[in-house]
Amino acid sequence: MIDKGEEKMMLMKNAFRGGLLILLVALVLAGCSGKQPASNTSSSSGGGGGSQQSSQTSGSPQAQAQQAEGPKYTWRLAETHPVEHPTTKADKKFAELVHERSNGRITIDVFPSAALGEEKAVIEQVQLGAIEFTRVSSGPMAEFNSDFGVFSLPYIFDNDDHMWSFLRGEYGGKLLDSLQNSKLVGLAYYTAGARSFYARVPVKSLEDLKGMKIRVIQNKLNIEIMDALGASATPMAYGEVYSALQTGVIDAAENNFPSYLTSKHYEVAPYMILDAHQRIPEVLLMSKQVWDQLSPEDQDLIKQAAIDSIDYQLEEWAKSEKESEDEVRAAGAEITPVDDLKPWQEAVKPVIELYRDQYNDVLNAIAAARP
Repeated sequence: MIDKGEEKMMLMKNAFRGGLLILLVALVLAGCSGKQPASNTSSSSGGGGGSQQSSQTSGSPQAQAQQAEGPKYTWRLAETHPVEHPTTKADKKFAELVHERSNGRITIDVFPSAALGEEKAVIEQVQLGAIEFTRVSSGPMAEFNSDFGVFSLPYIFDNDDHMWSFLRGEYGGKLLDSLQNSKLVGLAYYTAGARSFYARVPVKSLEDLKGMKIRVIQNKLNIEIMDALGASATPMAYGEVYSALQTGVIDAAENNFPSYLTSKHYEVAPYMILDAHQRIPEVLLMSKQVWDQLSPEDQDLIKQAAIDSIDYQLEEWAKSEKESEDEVRAAGAEITPVDDLKPWQEAVKPVIELYRDQYNDVLNAIAAARP
């Protein structure tokens, strides 16, 4: 017979063993279950396209904790422009936003002044995943995705408002998305203002360009534009232009005010004519090879940071454009406005018509985007 004392003791021992078993099972289950990050609901479409949203990535402590838990990355962003250029500043703003919103988990180092190579070579490296990011003009992008050649057509945008109405719209986002077929991810557009000609000798009219050797971005369409204007196109890497102007290898080049200043081209080509023949946006790119290895949450974080850097770039650009014009004028550059653009537009019309069939849909979309 078991007395009551012994019975009570046995019950206590059984309860203790049962409690230990429950605790052990709970610990095993907890160890096997990983915490899953919540989905980021910020927009990931059309970087510069129609559905730009403010970022929600860094809002709540819960979201911050989730972003801090992922893998750590250190990436490179290749930039052709110098440190003080407004686009380089926007690159750095993008990098800062990514760093902040990942709670320091993702670092993007910006390499300005073509430290990692000129644009065409860098694009190839980004395709391979050897460089993770770059910011390039959409001009040389035509060699990697023919749709981007449309931006090099002359006088297709009336002004900057017209251009951004298109870039922020559905078709602008569609063009960015199409870059994935070229092993690239289009994150956002930046502005590059309007391009105008500048030369070693005075240029006061369209006639003055006749026979000039003019440096152009390295694509076929720009060569055809120079032919239509009666000039001789000389494709050349951006970093070679200063010495080519200085030594007379070329007579002229064309670009916007901030680049005219930061490249110091005004020192060797002090005569500028404001014909505004092209408005070629810039594109912030990421390697698709690297992109595909990321979680959806990190993809959304990067995409949204790129979109959120656009307004900063536009502000910096407007400020820099005005300051650059004032500075080159003060340095002695002669700036000639164009009162009537019709002769210029008529001269290049055959080029637009030559590409009408190829770019018909996008040209119609650009025309429809006029504010």
